[in-house]
Amino acid sequence: MKLNDDLYVLPLPMQMGGQSSQLNLSLLLDSANGPTLVDTSIPGQSDLLAAALAEAGLRVQDLTGVILTHQDIDHVGGLPDLVRASGARVYAHSTEVPYIDGTLPARFATPAMLAQRPEMRALVEHFKWTPVDEPLEDGHHLDLAGGVRVIFTPGHTPGHMSLYLERSRTLITGDALSATDGQLSGPSEQATMDMTEAAKSVQKLAKLDVQTIVCYHGGVVRDNANEQLQRVAQSLAHSDHNL
Repeated sequence: MKLNDDLYVLPLPMQMGGQSSQLNLSLLLDSANGPTLVDTSIPGQSDLLAAALAEAGLRVQDLTGVILTHQDIDHVGGLPDLVRASGARVYAHSTEVPYIDGTLPARFATPAMLAQRPEMRALVEHFKWTPVDEPLEDGHHLDLAGGVRVIFTPGHTPGHMSLYLERSRTLITGDALSATDGQLSGPSEQATMDMTEAAKSVQKLAKLDVQTIVCYHGGVVRDNANEQLQRVAQSLAHSDHNL
C-alpha cells in the first residue's frame, strides 16, 4: 500500500505460537540512495516479502538498507536472508546492536524465554546473527525519503527506536504504539519490558507534528493522528505506571 511518494506499507501475515496476525513493514523510497526496509518480519517469509516488494515494483536485491526498530524476532527474523540477497546496510540503535549481532542474547533467545516457549529453541539454533553496519543515536538524521529522524523510544526493549519522516510528517512507531482499525493505542503491556519508560517514550513522540502513524502491529492511523497521539500520551501519563 502506497502511503505517499516516500513510503509504502507492506502488510505480511504472521503465524506464531498458534496465533495469526498481520505485520506492517515500512518501505522508504529514495531515488538517490535506493529503497530501505524498516523491520523484516519473522524467519521463513522471504517469498512473502519478495511478493510484497514486487507489488511496489522492487526486488529484494534492490534494497540498499534495512533499519531495525528493535531486537524482537518478528522484526529481525528475515534479516539474514535479506542481507545475504541484497547486501543492504543494516541500521539499529546502538543500545540494541549487541542483541542483533549476537553479542548478547536477544530476549527471544534468553534461557527464560526458551523455557517458557520451547518451540522457539529450534528457531534460535538456526538463526544467523547479523552485524549492524551503522549504530544510530537519538536525533540521528538519515538522508532518506526527504529526511528521516531517529527517535529513541525505549521501553518495549532497551534500545527501541521510532522513525519520523520529516517531509511527509509520518511516524513509524515499531512497537512503541499499536493500533486497531485506525484507532491508536499504547504499546502492548504484555510484550513491553518497561512500561514506565514506554510511557515516557510516547510523551516524547507526542511532541512531534504528525500527519500519519504506522504501527507495526495495527497498521496505518490517518484520522486525526496528532489528536489520537495526544490522547494516548495523556492516558499513559495518568496510568498506574507513572504513579
